[in-house]
Amino acid sequence: MPAKILLCDDHTLVREGLAALLRQRTDWTVVAEAADGREAVELAARLQPDVVLMDVAMPRMSGTEAAAAIHEAAPATRIVALSMFGDAMSRRGMFEAGALAYVLKNNAATDLFAAIDGALRGETYLSPALAEPTARSDTGATDPEKIQLTGRERDVLRLLAEGRRTRDIATEIGISPKTVETYRSRIVHKLRIESLAGLVKYAIRAGIVRG
Repeated sequence: MPAKILLCDDHTLVREGLAALLRQRTDWTVVAEAADGREAVELAARLQPDVVLMDVAMPRMSGTEAAAAIHEAAPATRIVALSMFGDAMSRRGMFEAGALAYVLKNNAATDLFAAIDGALRGETYLSPALAEPTARSDTGATDPEKIQLTGRERDVLRLLAEGRRTRDIATEIGISPKTVETYRSRIVHKLRIESLAGLVKYAIRAGIVRG
């Protein structure tokens, strides 16, 4: 019997492309598609799929929140995270929410089959590109005098440092959850800091939040 897959992404063209890719495997079948996090949870609870492919940046409920809810509502379902961003915070958030695999969207054509096969066996998987050593650390180019963040980037960093969730940040400053993820990716790139603890330390040193 083919493995049942629930496909979750807020972009129709992305869902269509992923569905076409998955149809190459006769031992898998896409049983439903979700355009936001809340719909993904509802479908997973009702259909109990074998695998959920979950975009990290989803509207109405973030991919991380949806993954955690699916982990509770459908414990046997394996979650594979999909994202444009490979920063440590996004990866850690999805794995802590119950995901078994994390795949970069621009590597989906080469990585997705291995990620799903591994997830079905209960194995973890990380896109090889994310496993390569990088020069980033918590002590990168983080001198507040040398880093120029925009006003909106500072707002997002302040709220992240205060422990706010993506959805809450989006609501407070009037942007979409996906845009919050984009700003976070820019912040990580500029500061060369991937961990939340490192970002909090920088925000304190830069006077963005109080220690």
